Amino acid sequence: AMAAVLMLIFQDTILSLVASVQISSNDVIRVGDWVEMPQLNADGDVIDIALHTVKVQNWDKTITTIPTRRFMTDAFKNWRGMQQSGGRRIKRSLMLDQQSVHFLDADERKHLTRFSLLQDYLSEKQKEIDSWNSELAERGQEPVNTRRITNIGTFRAYVQRYLASHPGVHQHMTLMARQLAPGADGLPMEIYCFTNTTAWLAYEGIQSDIFDHLLAILPEFGLRVYQHPSGMDIRAIQLSRQDD
Repeated sequence: AMAAVLMLIFQDTILSLVASVQISSNDVIRVGDWVEMPQLNADGDVIDIALHTVKVQNWDKTITTIPTRRFMTDAFKNWRGMQQSGGRRIKRSLMLDQQSVHFLDADERKHLTRFSLLQDYLSEKQKEIDSWNSELAERGQEPVNTRRITNIGTFRAYVQRYLASHPGVHQHMTLMARQLAPGADGLPMEIYCFTNTTAWLAYEGIQSDIFDHLLAILPEFGLRVYQHPSGMDIRAIQLSRQDD
């Protein structure tokens, strides 16, 4: 009975001691690690690891104190692996207006050959398509039956090559541009790559630089970004109807 009482009295201390040993032996967290534990509103750097508590300084400079044992019983994210890898992931989509997707005509293809990043792609793609189309039966030569180059496929190829040539993108980690499933908010073109730095400010600068360029270059491909109508859009429609 006495043992049960002692166990009850020192329960927290025993659990904390066991958790501290496990954290230390398994190298779960260290001082300086960036950790996220949303259920306790913790998102920041570990500044102290004690027997009973772990202190996390959040990005807004507040401090969250977490019972040590919670790091063995609750799920949390440790960003140490990202910091040690030397690259930080960019995973963001451009939402494209599906009504702007179309086949490229001869003038548009000629226009896009001005892009040095696309010259090889357009040449090889046209050869591939011409070879495929040449094998169609005579009846299959109708435009609706042939393969043709699209503006969105060309833009995806451009993004892939742009990322591969960007000085801020890590060239030895996964790098791709891909289409995701279309929805009510448009057709997502996802950019997935890693920067060659893990520093927050530098990372945000590289990510912004990439998307600044892609947003500005979209009209060259005849594509538009999708966005919900704003008050100004609705007002412009109303004014147009009044003028009519």
